[in-house]
Amino acid sequence: MDDLLPLVSIVMPCFNALAFLDGSVGSVLAQTFENWELIAVDDGSSDGTMAWLQAVGDPRVRAVCQDNGGVSSARNKGIGLARGRYIAFLDADDRWDARFLQRMTETLETRPDAVLAYCGWQNVGRPGPAGAPYVPPDIESATKRETLFAGCQWPIHAALVQREAVVAAGGFDTSLQNAEDYALWLGIGTTGSLVRVPEVLAYYIFHSGAQASRHRARAALQFFAVQQRYLARHPEFTRALGTRRCRDLTVGTLMHRGFECYWADELDDARLIFTTVMRHWYGQRSDWRLMLPSWLPLRWHAALIRLMRNRQETSS
Repeated sequence: MDDLLPLVSIVMPCFNALAFLDGSVGSVLAQTFENWELIAVDDGSSDGTMAWLQAVGDPRVRAVCQDNGGVSSARNKGIGLARGRYIAFLDADDRWDARFLQRMTETLETRPDAVLAYCGWQNVGRPGPAGAPYVPPDIESATKRETLFAGCQWPIHAALVQREAVVAAGGFDTSLQNAEDYALWLGIGTTGSLVRVPEVLAYYIFHSGAQASRHRARAALQFFAVQQRYLARHPEFTRALGTRRCRDLTVGTLMHRGFECYWADELDDARLIFTTVMRHWYGQRSDWRLMLPSWLPLRWHAALIRLMRNRQETSS
């Protein structure tokens, strides 16, 4: 009976994705590995996404719809319908190399100890080094848990994972708009081996739409919240890391992201992050000199920054 089931279930959440489906679904249809099902979950679109999916004409493509509930809700619906031994996630505006499923399934099928395989990726549309192809390091080591905790090690569409592991982890946290993939990988990553496929097989497509990566303060604060929750649930991990290392990996990372916003003149986001950092009493005196004005009204803060920059320009 299992021979009649797909080996891989691909879950694709779709919300007003009509303009991108040729690329994303097309990259699935072009896979050299053919034993898959695509579960495309239309999350309340109004642009004809569902009609496009229904017209694909390939029986392996299953289009389902739901009222708009967000990307995590849509992915969870797909997980609930998945029949494959493995699950892959592909957002409706991203793409795969034609060999993605072939190489990833070959890897997991030869590693019964592995819970997940991950590969390299490219951020298409980003200028400079950020848009270059990237193959991540092999993180399967004695420090794997700390590495996973420190940050999301691969984008969601650069992995193939055991379906049972995803179900056991509870799927995606629907309370999160960001860091939901980080939370899932952190929960799954220590339940089995993680295997690297050292090839660039996934493509993250940057475009002019409202992508999640644009909400920098929300992303940073939700990432921090996931970390805090994980530490609360795993006191043995907190003890193993030590207090200082925990603070550097959590509040320190949050402060770093705040300064990324600050120097990019995204002051609203920087202020939201800095006030959280200061509540945790983290940073050097030089950091606090720049963070403290975040308690001022925004207009005053912006004026103070202009004054400081004008003085620096005059003195130089």
